[in-house]
Amino acid sequence: MEDEDAGPGGGGEASPPHHAAASGDRARDMAASPTSSRSVTQTVNGSHRFVIQGYSLAKGMGVGKHIASETFTVGGYQWAIYFYPDGKNPEDNSAYVSVFIALASEGTDVRALFELTLLDQSGKGKHKVHSHFDRSLESGPYTLKYRGSMWGYKRFFRRTALETSDFLKDDCLKINCTVGVVVSTMDYSRPHSIEVPESDIGYHFGTLLDTQEGVDVIFRVAGEEFHAHKLVLAARSSFFRSEFFDHESDEEKNEADVWNEIKEIVIDDMDPKVFRAVLHFIYRDNLVNDDELSASSSDCSIFDTLAGKLMAAADKYDLPRLRLLCESYLCKHISVNSVATTLALADQHHAMELKSVCLKFAAENLSGNN
Repeated sequence: MEDEDAGPGGGGEASPPHHAAASGDRARDMAASPTSSRSVTQTVNGSHRFVIQGYSLAKGMGVGKHIASETFTVGGYQWAIYFYPDGKNPEDNSAYVSVFIALASEGTDVRALFELTLLDQSGKGKHKVHSHFDRSLESGPYTLKYRGSMWGYKRFFRRTALETSDFLKDDCLKINCTVGVVVSTMDYSRPHSIEVPESDIGYHFGTLLDTQEGVDVIFRVAGEEFHAHKLVLAARSSFFRSEFFDHESDEEKNEADVWNEIKEIVIDDMDPKVFRAVLHFIYRDNLVNDDELSASSSDCSIFDTLAGKLMAAADKYDLPRLRLLCESYLCKHISVNSVATTLALADQHHAMELKSVCLKFAAENLSGNN
């Protein structure tokens, strides 16, 4: 009789499926928003120009022997251009010059596209171009298996034709190389995102320096005054931290500065423009613009340039990042004429990165000079 009382569905099992369906609806309502992902394969491109001065003197060095460019970085790997004046293939009997691009750093199965361009130096723009770019490759990008793997042409150009062409001018050849390293990234799409701008803390601290609001120290440098903030200087430089706070007594530290007394410091071993550039870095975390740096770089010793004096100031005030920025700037201007004095400057002010570059440059460019 109890089965009949349960209704047409029979028994007491009709109700639980109803609750299960309701739970399923709620679960669907609470499900996370759909997500997606996308694999993006593209190339990271970079170029290098290799100038071969003294082509006629390079001839005769031997089949299979090459002149190497300086290494350059593309896609996280080091690369170099190899030019073979007498060719790479013994069977050609030096009838052709060979040009190759080599993987010069550690790497396994590095996939890349390449372009080699021999520049027409007549101004006609009729360059000789071998390129993987902008054309379909049946087997895909070239794969370099390991360090030392190369791509290029054993018969890049017949020597007799090259030597009477517009590609050779004043015994000089110019080769442009472009490398496109294939990289794959995963792009995740999220329902919502918020872009965060780059930090502007340097701008705000720079404004604090410009407006002189709240200054509590004045520097007198060769007749010029510079207003600054002790806390900012101390936070950036251990030299200033020691100057302002390390020698205070407990009583001085706890004493209220009722009179808002401004500390004055005289600096007699630095040019005003150098100290101004030091403050610019301390507040803005970058160098003054290139125009200011280069304005003092012509016709004077590297020691007397703004960059050289600024590196000395970085050493004095214990500002390692400023010193590294100066090293990076000076590194770009090393030449045969300046490398010796640049090395002396680097050694004097503990600029180890710049010193290493100078020694390498000297070894590569001065070893054959008497």
